[in-house]
Amino acid sequence: MNSNYTAVIKQEDDCWIGWIEEVPGVNCQEKTKQDLMETLRITLREAIEFNRNDAIAEAKANYIEEPLSV
Repeated sequence: MNSNYTAVIKQEDDCWIGWIEEVPGVNCQEKTKQDLMETLRITLREAIEFNRNDAIAEAKANYIEEPLSV
């Protein structure tokens, strides 16, 4: 599994906002940059796990998992 992703972050007024470039829908907002980075990590982990579980559920039975590198 890819363990390196790109966080696009910026400060707006009194908060930090950020997105994960490679995974649509993973975005967060926090008061500090440090808190934002931690929240992005947690949210990314949860999104990957959710997507994995969703894919396996959709496959139902008789499937195989193959590593894929890009």
